[in-house]
Amino acid sequence: MHTGKKNKYLFVLSAVMILCGILMGCSGKKEGVKDVSVQTIEERIKQVASMEDMEKGDMNRLKKLYHIDADEVQDFVLYTAEANVEANELAVIKVKQENQAESVKEKIKKRIEAQEVKLKDYRPEQFYLVEKHVLKVKGLYILFTVCEDAEQIESAFSEALK
Repeated sequence: MHTGKKNKYLFVLSAVMILCGILMGCSGKKEGVKDVSVQTIEERIKQVASMEDMEKGDMNRLKKLYHIDADEVQDFVLYTAEANVEANELAVIKVKQENQAESVKEKIKKRIEAQEVKLKDYRPEQFYLVEKHVLKVKGLYILFTVCEDAEQIESAFSEALK
């Protein structure tokens, strides 16, 4: 009778250990996102889209456009249109902690809304680009782009993180 209880105990213990092993194995890498530099992603994007008519931005510009603080950002690359009446933008942001990604995404959404209001009646062709924007989060990385090549940029972004 004691042997039966020991066997049940060992069986349950083994099942729990196997389950823990499976759960730990699954929690390792989220979404299969690898750790790459923002510059690597930028180079991939430049292979599919031209940044010639855009200006590279700094932390001040990032903060002005999106109200994102430096303490949220590990690294980033930002391109904006040379003219204020153009909608083209590209931002690849790597946040310091994954829980910051959603907050940064919300700040970018406010920028999108402001651009839509600004361009809706004034520049309908630019408004169309804003409507077709790409805003994507993968792990620590956030992609925001407004341009004709948005789909190709999104693909390059995703490929760089695989």
